[in-house]
Amino acid sequence: MLVACAHGTRNPTGRRLIAELALAARALRPGLTTTAAFVDVQPPTVVDVVAELSAAGRPAVVVPLLLSGGYHVHVDIAGAVAASPGTVAARPLGPDPRLVEVLHDRLVSAGADPGDPQTAVVVAAAGSSDTRAVADVENTADLLQRTWAGPVTTGYGSAALPAVPDAVAAARRAGAERVVVASYLLAPGHFHDKLAGAGADLLTAPLLPDGRIAAVLLDRYDAASEPASS
Repeated sequence: MLVACAHGTRNPTGRRLIAELALAARALRPGLTTTAAFVDVQPPTVVDVVAELSAAGRPAVVVPLLLSGGYHVHVDIAGAVAASPGTVAARPLGPDPRLVEVLHDRLVSAGADPGDPQTAVVVAAAGSSDTRAVADVENTADLLQRTWAGPVTTGYGSAALPAVPDAVAAARRAGAERVVVASYLLAPGHFHDKLAGAGADLLTAPLLPDGRIAAVLLDRYDAASEPASS
């Protein structure tokens, strides 16, 4: 059993894309049983889902549909798993080179030129007070920099610095002729909506939909399943 655990959103498009991600994973792995859980905003909670599965004697792997390892991974999901025998937690989706490839493709689709040294990119993440989550986003920016001629920096929607508008302003002060915000978010929702007002010249779409993300999800599931099956 794969429990796909997302943050949760009130945005209907965001909800649909997260649901379709789990369906895409199931299509790639016929016979795999999946269910959804959330850490915030919408039910069912990951605590309730894994408790019910554990009570029914059904082992499960919780895969965080999150792009970095912050509070929700290390506290919410870890706590739910610890209280439910037979359930294990996988790594979050990010960082991963395939997500960076998707991010790069979104930038090109938005009209940004990876070969232009005067085009700066701000990788915009939701943000976390957990330094491990910030390090994961910085790692993603470093990977993107390998395929981008202009400077690549990071900005955050909350809890971490710099805020995205400040990162955009800093890129302009540093001499960029064009600043692009790369939405390092899975789907539309509260944080993506805020990015439109960050002052950039271009804003990319979120990462979903993309088949590469379903492949990452399955890799996380497989890696977490191996110790239990060995």
